[in-house]
Amino acid sequence: MNGGDDAVVAPEEPLQPLEWKFSQVFGERAAGEEVQEVDIISAIEFDKSGDHLATGDRGGRVVLFERTDSKDQHGSRKDLESTDYSNSRHPEFRYKTEFQSHEPEFDYLKSLEIEEKINKIKWCQTANGAVFLLSTNDKTIKFWKVQEKKVKKVSDMNIDPSKANGNGSIASSSNSCILKPHLANGGSSDKTYSYQSNDFSFPPGGLPSLRLPSVASHETSLLARCRRVYAHAHDYHINSISNNSDGETFISADDLRINLWNLEISNQSFNIVDVKPANMEDLTEVITSAEFHPTHCNTLAYSSSKGSIRLVDLRQSALCDSHAKLFEEQEAPGSRSFFTEIIASISDIKFAREGRYILSRDYMSLKLWDINMDSGPVSTFRVHEYLRPKLCDLYENDSIFDKFECCLSGDGSRVSTGSYSNLFRVFGCAPGSTEATTLEASKNPMRRQVPTPSRPSRSIGNSITRVVRRGAENTGVDANGNSFDFTTKLLHLAWHPSENSIACAAANSLYMYYA
Repeated sequence: MNGGDDAVVAPEEPLQPLEWKFSQVFGERAAGEEVQEVDIISAIEFDKSGDHLATGDRGGRVVLFERTDSKDQHGSRKDLESTDYSNSRHPEFRYKTEFQSHEPEFDYLKSLEIEEKINKIKWCQTANGAVFLLSTNDKTIKFWKVQEKKVKKVSDMNIDPSKANGNGSIASSSNSCILKPHLANGGSSDKTYSYQSNDFSFPPGGLPSLRLPSVASHETSLLARCRRVYAHAHDYHINSISNNSDGETFISADDLRINLWNLEISNQSFNIVDVKPANMEDLTEVITSAEFHPTHCNTLAYSSSKGSIRLVDLRQSALCDSHAKLFEEQEAPGSRSFFTEIIASISDIKFAREGRYILSRDYMSLKLWDINMDSGPVSTFRVHEYLRPKLCDLYENDSIFDKFECCLSGDGSRVSTGSYSNLFRVFGCAPGSTEATTLEASKNPMRRQVPTPSRPSRSIGNSITRVVRRGAENTGVDANGNSFDFTTKLLHLAWHPSENSIACAAANSLYMYYA
């Protein structure tokens, strides 16, 4: 895909499907081990460099991971190129640190419990070796700074620790030494005066010289500090936060409003979108997700529960209730049912890196939209089509309201989203691609993989192709003939910004794959 206005030129040969391999797992649980509710992962996010990964859980914790394999590169550029490093290794991460981001609260005015669950995490620009990120629960957004701090200890004192009688340490015994009244010629009287403890004693005749203690840094530790708290700006649950490309502002969205914040100002925000009607009985749709354009600081998109995406230009007016563009797919005549609006609700939207395309996820499918074409999606990928006959059962057990996330590869040639039974799907969206892969969040991701027949595509115009493709679909069973488990669902996943590497969450476990 090209982020410019030029027509996309299809390659002569379509991209070959990727072969995904298991890389790492963090928090793997043993067979039969019960998962604690607070340990279930609720957010995943790579930073722009791909060297850091953050996860949030329902217990309000944020866990940071850092890449290790990129730091192991040594030698000249020529040597690294000759070893073909990028092809011989895959991304490897290690645990870095964790901190408690949010605590459970209670709103006494509304008699409402506020969960500590982390809804979203967004990385901010790094500075001076420190990393910054935003995390939010249902009501409160926090701005965190995580950096290495050197642990300083007192050393080089007069007292020799080897002569200590007890367990006193240098640092702790600096104020518990023995005092002797010295004579004018440097001698000392026979009488010894003890102060607080007798751990140390001066040598006979006193000390030849006084050596002042010095402070030395022996090791480093990671310290997470909350720099700002952005609170009391949302009456409804926050579903999205998104950084602006200007590096200074971000948005937060709830069901009815989108607010614009400055990172440096925590006590004031500007309401830029408000869809709340004068009479709440007239409410027909709510905001489900919002995201800034990756390069244009004046443009953002937000999705609704009716399956539409609105593109907003902040230059038009202070309150952007009127959209610049509207993207929605017209429903087929006679296809409307009780479940139509429920399954049309968009749970997540993501801009491609260049900002030309928007990926959206509703309950049944993934859709890829071109912001230059608002007549309909350029590609549709059927994810849950096999569940259409079971919508009544899904409504009864509330599974129909599950909110699955979506993501795009860094080059925009592939998209991915989660499903039930801890499965996730990868589709090729480049022109001519028929890639549709089903993977399982386990150490053997390809075990459920079956060959998927390609679907015919229909051409619209001369240069734009609208494609409809399906994953491994059967009548309510998976590729192995097993019935789907609606209690194990893969809601959260993220694609590495520059490599074919995916991180996904299965309950409390973080799985990572590469191709």
